Amino acid sequence: MTAIAAHMEVTPRRKATTADSARANEVVTDLRSAIAKYRDVRAAEADGFRIFAPQLKNQPVYHFTRNLWALENQFTFNASRPTSLLYRKDAQGSFILVGAMFTAPKRYSAGDLDKRIPTSVAQWHKHINWCLPPRRADERWLETRNGRAVFGPLGVATRDECNAVGGRFVKEVFGWMVHVNVFASDDPSVIWGETQMRGDEIINRSREH
Repeated sequence: MTAIAAHMEVTPRRKATTADSARANEVVTDLRSAIAKYRDVRAAEADGFRIFAPQLKNQPVYHFTRNLWALENQFTFNASRPTSLLYRKDAQGSFILVGAMFTAPKRYSAGDLDKRIPTSVAQWHKHINWCLPPRRADERWLETRNGRAVFGPLGVATRDECNAVGGRFVKEVFGWMVHVNVFASDDPSVIWGETQMRGDEIINRSREH
């Protein structure tokens, strides 16, 4: 958990209000209605959603992203147009829709994010302080030293440490993000849960940098 904390920035929780709960419920209702048709992953693919890192066969959460909506999330918020759909696989290997992910620009303050989804209900998170392997050196992703990962969300967390291993230090890897697990449960603690904050589900995205 200490290693995760060094690589994660989250919005502080503020005291919830009745208005916050109502606004969060509206997001859940609108999102459920908008993406219900994507329970069939073929419908998502037909509408332009593309799986991220298809070469990874055992992802805890599979992200299917629609680039146009990802771009829109950088400028506005529409609960019916998330950046990505989130799927898990069942025992038979079928994709099961559990929810969606919204994103927001790196520059946004907690107040800006609160206007999209109340920070009293959901904690937005951002991945920070990553050391990436040198370009064209993907074989180094699994490198460890003294039993500790060198690169990625559990690796070294300072620029000096990263320079020492010949890596590329990135202060902010992506923008803000939040998962909304609308088909995982009716329990708000599950819908707005932060189990995604381990970082393992997006480790390979950093290869884009």
